[in-house]
Amino acid sequence: MFGKKKKNLKEVFDEKLLNAVDLAASEWEQAKQTQAAVREEDSELNAQTNLAEAKYTLLYMEARKRKVKGHLQSSIIEH
Repeated sequence: MFGKKKKNLKEVFDEKLLNAVDLAASEWEQAKQTQAAVREEDSELNAQTNLAEAKYTLLYMEARKRKVKGHLQSSIIEH
């Protein structure tokens, strides 16, 4: 209570953004592994993988724009 510094709003949302980036990265990795494991080409599976990649890319770029410091690695994303 006394002497304890509260997190400001930016720090709270930056932390949530980092968690969302981590979740999106793991979902994208799972989608890529699923697509590689399936023998047949499936347009719905391709769409899900592309969606997961787009979601991750959007969150990652937002984190970069906000200059969030954390455990993000720039080598994860390939352009």
